[in-house]
Amino acid sequence: MSLSEELQKLKEFKCDSRCVLSVYLNTNPADPEQQNGAWKIHLKNGLKRIYEYLEASQDEKEIKAYKKLKEKVTKEIENNQNDLNKGVVIFASLDPELWSVHYVQVQVKTSFHWEDHPVVEEMEYMLKAYPEAGIILTSFGDVRILDTAMGFVNDEKTYEFDSGLEVWKEQQSVRSSLQRGSGGGQSDGLDDRLRENLERFYKELGVTVEKMRKERDWKELYVVGEAELANSFAKTLRTKPNNCIYKNLNNVESKKVLHQVFEK
Repeated sequence: MSLSEELQKLKEFKCDSRCVLSVYLNTNPADPEQQNGAWKIHLKNGLKRIYEYLEASQDEKEIKAYKKLKEKVTKEIENNQNDLNKGVVIFASLDPELWSVHYVQVQVKTSFHWEDHPVVEEMEYMLKAYPEAGIILTSFGDVRILDTAMGFVNDEKTYEFDSGLEVWKEQQSVRSSLQRGSGGGQSDGLDDRLRENLERFYKELGVTVEKMRKERDWKELYVVGEAELANSFAKTLRTKPNNCIYKNLNNVESKKVLHQVFEK
């Protein structure tokens, strides 16, 4: 299920009375306000305030359900405290049952809600800013495909290019010659053959990308690489990518790639 589909199900979720705990927690270690694990205090205080409010209402059914969810949410986050990203979003209910947990790589504003439905407005905003998207990183040697949503890489695949030419290993200057579109004599023929093989590789991979776009419900698609290679790959796609970014990021860490694509 894609994140958009899950969000839609959350929007349709409803209780007869208040039964859903929605938690947005900022755990960003780079945030000055989150130094020394300050999120632990914010989590404890936020959950405590709701409990105190319920105690005042003296609704035993709500209090009992909330105490169980409070314990479950606290345990979930504490058990994963060594792997926290920028934020955590949780939607939880006992009856009807709901348990939806998201560790995200985008900024989260801490808040806690106890309602008859999941409070999803902030999550909608985050998904709009960082939608389900495919990022295609092109290069001569290989192509990386990143499946992303809300600033997080869900999956990553790498496809290596086999030139199909036995002389490739002996031609140290072929790559730069191909990218410059220059050369002379025998290397011109070699460049043409390499270019044809590369374009065939891109065309086959373009079919794979279109299939992934449909299966993973990508709302956006970006092609990244040196101009000639990025444009060559973009031409293989049935639908125009949202943007072509002319930078060689193929050896760059995934989360830094996301920053270059979405925040620049």
